[in-house]
Amino acid sequence: MNLGPGRRGAPPRFVLRDVSEKNREGKRTARERLAEERAKQKTAEKRRRVLIVGGAVVCVLALAAVGGVLAANAGKDKTDTAGPVTAPSGANGDDSLAIPVGKESAKSTLTVWEDFRCPACKSFEDAYRSTIHELTDAGQLKVEYHLATLIDGNMGGSGSLRAANAAACAQDAGKFTAYHDVLFENQPAETDDAYAKNSELIELAGKVDGLDTGTFKKCVDDGAHDSWVAKSHKAFQGGGFSGTPTVLLNGKNIYQDQSMTPAKLKQMVQQADKA
Repeated sequence: MNLGPGRRGAPPRFVLRDVSEKNREGKRTARERLAEERAKQKTAEKRRRVLIVGGAVVCVLALAAVGGVLAANAGKDKTDTAGPVTAPSGANGDDSLAIPVGKESAKSTLTVWEDFRCPACKSFEDAYRSTIHELTDAGQLKVEYHLATLIDGNMGGSGSLRAANAAACAQDAGKFTAYHDVLFENQPAETDDAYAKNSELIELAGKVDGLDTGTFKKCVDDGAHDSWVAKSHKAFQGGGFSGTPTVLLNGKNIYQDQSMTPAKLKQMVQQADKA
């Protein structure tokens, strides 16, 4: 069939209509896919917001629970030190806050502020213990021990207080020096509040001849000297000291002397004794 000039090879019109319809259908399908994708994104975003809000609520509740536990534990750490101040037997000095060791006639006085949970105090005792014992036994030095509870305040707990009370109970029994040494020799790690347990302190009393008695146990369990310890610590805070241990020889802070050694301390005390 002759299609006439200019018509040769032209595609049938129904083919063009079919292509146009397909294009429109393709565009509509693309729009639908885009709409579906947006709907999915909105749903996912809504779900994400729900999860975030829910997670935040869980975190708040968890923090509240932790805070409640910490508050409860903090309450347990506090020991009631309100009450009559009962100084241990033989305590002297201002407000009877010093526990004396050695002869009153000694020409040199070593004033020591210590905390039984304090690692630096243990280091001082380990280094100077034998020298101090030698000088006090020789009548050349008297020591005045003051007890503080600095670590309880810094780390939490009540081990400093409980140990100080137990040491005061040992003073009542005339066993302070030996028990004082036992506490430092067996000192737990600074973060371990083992001395908060009266049972631990009573068990350590077994290392001192004649101390593990019913009277000592009752004194420890009753916290007989808790208020005295609290008053001693208040005096420490008011003394302007930088920390524990604070060690004064005849009023001069020798712990801050970088050149101080047990041998130098011994020499200073013996020279004062001869003067």
